[in-house]
Amino acid sequence: MDFQSWPLAIGAPRTPTVKAHEIYSTVDPSVVTQMLDWFRDNDRNVYKSALASLAQSRKLRLVFIQKKPVPEQYAWILKTLKSKQSDTIGEHLMQAWLMAGHQDMLAKFCDEVGIEHDGKGSVTGELPAELDAAKLDAAVDALLADFDPKVVTLYLTVFNLQVPGGWQTLTEKLDSDERLSLS
Repeated sequence: MDFQSWPLAIGAPRTPTVKAHEIYSTVDPSVVTQMLDWFRDNDRNVYKSALASLAQSRKLRLVFIQKKPVPEQYAWILKTLKSKQSDTIGEHLMQAWLMAGHQDMLAKFCDEVGIEHDGKGSVTGELPAELDAAKLDAAVDALLADFDPKVVTLYLTVFNLQVPGGWQTLTEKLDSDERLSLS
């Protein structure tokens, strides 16, 4: 996944140069908390590695950050992920969280729109040239019925980047559906 040409789903016109740090600047902090909680509970090594990399990028000793209470660590992490120099780390965290922590959501979306996948949401075949608007509407409704709308929006935004320029129907859906907002 390449954030170099990310369109951002925030109701404003999409720009072709949105970076990971801009996503973190826009996304509701509760989504970042969910992501960090997931890593602390399910893959502590990724959490520790991200914390160490972010501390190093700020020329801080890791122990300085580790001594902070978890809510203060999270606030510091989010503040740091909003920095341009943290794009790569932030990008990897989002990718890992969506692919490992939300397999059921990814698989449900693929099933709803008719995209071949491995049962965990990783696409195995070719991505379609177009997404059927009716299937997409049904998929979005199904996802929003079962999952946090902000996480759904993040996933759909990321998924839309899998083809250059995104899918027109998905771009329009992200722009027009008031339920789909990162903030």
